[in-house]
Amino acid sequence: MTERLKLRVTDIDDLAVISSILQDALAPIADMLFEPDQFRFVLAANRFRWEDAGDGHVEGRIYERQRCGIRFEQVSAVRMRGIDHNRRDEILSLLAIKTEGENIVDLVFAGGGVIRLEIGGLLCHLDDFDEPWPT
Repeated sequence: MTERLKLRVTDIDDLAVISSILQDALAPIADMLFEPDQFRFVLAANRFRWEDAGDGHVEGRIYERQRCGIRFEQVSAVRMRGIDHNRRDEILSLLAIKTEGENIVDLVFAGGGVIRLEIGGLLCHLDDFDEPWPT
């Protein structure tokens, strides 16, 4: 069994690590939820297992994807730009997670889509679940 990641983010440096782990993660719009009474934004994604990929492409190596959940706490508002949240069957490719000041986190997707989280403080969790599968 492959080791699953379970990470907690509390500062900008931690967020940079999570951003690199989630680079090219595939996130269905149907698996994104803002819970305003809980001040929480959650999403599930299929991430590439960069930690097992090594340096560069190796012919014959089996690469894997892993299902994971990402949870941002202390979220007061969520805004979407370039994303139609009604297209629940659409799958977005996450490029990066960036900050703008201390109270803004942007999830930046391929094609120009952005989900902006207004936060009271940086607290995020990434938890792998299910077994990985070959890409």
